[in-house]
Amino acid sequence: MEANAQSGGHRGGGGRGRGRGGFGRGGRGNSRGGSRGGRKPEMGRKEYNRQGPKRDRNDDDQASKRRKTVHNGESEPTAFSTEFSKEEIESEVRKPKHKVAVMIGYAGTGYKGLQINTKEKTIEGDMFKAFVAAGAISKANANDPKKSALIRCARTDKGVHAAGNVLSLKLIIEDPKVVENINSHLPDQIRVWGIERTTGSFNCYQMCDSRWYEYLIPTYSFIPPHPKSFLGKELLQAAEKEGVLENYNKLQEDAVSFWADAEKEFVQPILDNLDPQLAADVMEAIHAAEESNEPIGKNIKKNKAEAKEDSEIKEEVNEQAQGEPAIKTEGETGDGSVLEEPTAVEVAAEVKTDSEAMQGVQATEAPEVKDDTNQNEEVKLETDGAQEISKSILTPLEKAVKEVKAAYIKAKKAYRIHESRRERVQEALNQYVGTYNFHNYTILKSFKDASSKRHIKSFKIGTQPIIIHDTEWLSLKVHGQSFMMHQIRKMVAMAALVVRCASPMELIKETYTAAKISIPKAPSLGLLLEAPVFHNYNEKIAKDFDREKLDFEKYREKMDEFKQREIYDRIFRVENAENQFHTFFHHLDHHRSDYFLWLTASGISAGRQRGADKDVLDASDDEADVNGEEG
Repeated sequence: MEANAQSGGHRGGGGRGRGRGGFGRGGRGNSRGGSRGGRKPEMGRKEYNRQGPKRDRNDDDQASKRRKTVHNGESEPTAFSTEFSKEEIESEVRKPKHKVAVMIGYAGTGYKGLQINTKEKTIEGDMFKAFVAAGAISKANANDPKKSALIRCARTDKGVHAAGNVLSLKLIIEDPKVVENINSHLPDQIRVWGIERTTGSFNCYQMCDSRWYEYLIPTYSFIPPHPKSFLGKELLQAAEKEGVLENYNKLQEDAVSFWADAEKEFVQPILDNLDPQLAADVMEAIHAAEESNEPIGKNIKKNKAEAKEDSEIKEEVNEQAQGEPAIKTEGETGDGSVLEEPTAVEVAAEVKTDSEAMQGVQATEAPEVKDDTNQNEEVKLETDGAQEISKSILTPLEKAVKEVKAAYIKAKKAYRIHESRRERVQEALNQYVGTYNFHNYTILKSFKDASSKRHIKSFKIGTQPIIIHDTEWLSLKVHGQSFMMHQIRKMVAMAALVVRCASPMELIKETYTAAKISIPKAPSLGLLLEAPVFHNYNEKIAKDFDREKLDFEKYREKMDEFKQREIYDRIFRVENAENQFHTFFHHLDHHRSDYFLWLTASGISAGRQRGADKDVLDASDDEADVNGEEG
């Protein structure tokens, strides 16, 4: 019996017993039970997580981003904060605040994206200051968005616009004119459509079922590459080699004479006015420069879009080659892409760590046509195809080259897409509909990453092209549950490349396999967030708790007027001035590398896959959170 008692005491002491040395759960033995006998009271998951050093580091990191400290111990003003004295804060009358959904629209030109940033000018930064100025956020909370639980539905990046988006946060809304007051403190390119009371637990990020995006693209983007360009030559050679030249020519027959006709109508009249030798030198200089990827003439400077694209195509290749861009640990998003929207699991984790309002890891991203117009709101209009010229006088050769290049751009703008080519564009977009692995359409995602799988509900072309500033445009609208960083822009670029290069449609399906290929990003200029959808919230939660539905249709008239004035006109004006789409595809066509040869009849095996290219180039200005959304 004594032995049994001792044995029992040992078990209890080991942590399995329920009493003092017996089978008690908190026995005082010398083993596991002893360590648990004097344990602290049980903690919830949130409290437990906050005890860990990892959480401490995260809190410190987030705090440092929200408020930097200077030498005298005072907080350093941020790009979004409004500073008040201690007396002003203490004298303010406290008012109740409520969880709301703020329905907004904005033109992204001139801003470093939507998400608030301590140093950069962002949409949320200006909105936060407007909330404070309108009295919707108290003075005590004027220096920290996290105190208001600020969350955005879809985080658009640098230069990306939104006709409709949603922010959820706590606001003081007792003033019936709160929307009007907020708008009075905002620039014309940012509008608040309305504010709706929601449930206390509402999270616009989690409650959003899907998103609609629109992409505007000039139809000349689908013209085949010039036959003398690097890509144009490779396409023909591969078609002959693979025995599919007849099919290649058939797919290009609607535009087969475009370049010859363009040179006859737009270029030849310029050459006819030149000395024969000078005319020959001009064409030789143009093609020689294109073959060597060099500018023509020491005194000719590239226009903004061309100068950026030169480095960005190289950066795109470099990033794709390295596989994963370098991670930056400070700052917020600053790219051109609406960043990735996390899966349900990722969102849950994000909520637990309270990181919605201040997500901070950045990644250098690959090349794209950067928007210099994002740094200066007013766009300096230039004549079609004109380049910035140095103060020195141009030589006759340089002047003639400039005129010929402008003529090529003018010819492109005069292009009108054939119905058969438009149908092929729709056929290419159809390849995206469904659930696929889009790891090749973003960064920092591998084929094995479950979050690389995304569901596209529809991807449609507008019924009729529109003509603005003598340029024909197509409207592409995509509806999906969520999008990864740069996904839409890469999808648009891929569809355009497949059509203009007469590549097989099956090539798009092959991009969903494990093979890693370099897909460039189409310009951010044409991307627009149409609106998020809250179907489940509207049908269930809003009804049960007697809340208004989150529906942009009630603001449709105002939104359409705003979209035309602040977004569409801005897109058309910038493209007319800078020719960003011309520059983007021109540089792809003349980029002398095998990175994009998967577009040829030889297929993916012909293109260099993303690997270990050591030719490190300057990083892109486009920085993005690795957990970002498309935009």
